[in-house]
Amino acid sequence: MEKRQDIALGLIFVLVGLAAAWMASRYSGASGTYPMTLGLILTFLGGTVAARAVRAGQDKARQLVAAPSKFITTAVIAAVYVAAVIPFGFYTASLMLMLVLPVALGFRQWIYAVIVAVIFIAVVYLVFSVLLEKPLPREAIPPLLGLGG
Repeated sequence: MEKRQDIALGLIFVLVGLAAAWMASRYSGASGTYPMTLGLILTFLGGTVAARAVRAGQDKARQLVAAPSKFITTAVIAAVYVAAVIPFGFYTASLMLMLVLPVALGFRQWIYAVIVAVIFIAVVYLVFSVLLEKPLPREAIPPLLGLGG
C-alpha cells in the first residue's frame, strides 16, 4: 500500500513539475527561467520519489508523522508566516520565520540560526532583485523606522 502511494505521489509531482515548467516556458524573456527551474526540480524530485518506491523491496506501513507536536508547531508557524508576509513584507516575515521556527523545534544555537537567516535573505535578494531583476514588493518595516524601505 505505502509503495503504491509513494509511486502515485512521485508521479503527481512529476506531472505538476512538467506542467509548471511548460507554462513557464511561455513567459517572455528571463522571467520564465526561475519558475521553469523550479518546475524541473519538482519533476526531478518527484521522479526520485517514484523511483525509490519502485526499487523498494518491502511494502510495510509507516508512521504518517513521526513527531505530531513538531508537525503542528510547524504548521501553525507557517500559517502565521503566510499571514505576516502582506503586512511586514517578504524579507521581514522570512527573517522572523527563520529565527522563530528553529527555536520552536528545539534548535538552541542562535548564532547559527542568525547566520543562516541572514545568508538566506541575502541570497533571495540577490536572486530576485539582482539576477532576475524582479524585486519583491517593498517592505513595511523599514519606512516605519525611517530607513527608506
